[in-house]
Amino acid sequence: MKTKTPAAWEHVQLAAKLADLKDDHYRTILTLSAMLELFIEKGILTREELSAKADSLDAQLETLISVSLHPMQ
Repeated sequence: MKTKTPAAWEHVQLAAKLADLKDDHYRTILTLSAMLELFIEKGILTREELSAKADSLDAQLETLISVSLHPMQ
């Protein structure tokens, strides 16, 4: 017979999973930031190019989201 896990313990487990995700997210962003800084320092790209690309990708994503939410418009 399977016993039910108390709700409080499930909340603790969920909080632990969220903390792990937060740590993973931090490490991913830190690594990405370090890579971008190295690319800029080595002259592979400029901050302006990076900013322009980020703006372009953001606009594309906004368009995709808008189309998916309002497909008939």
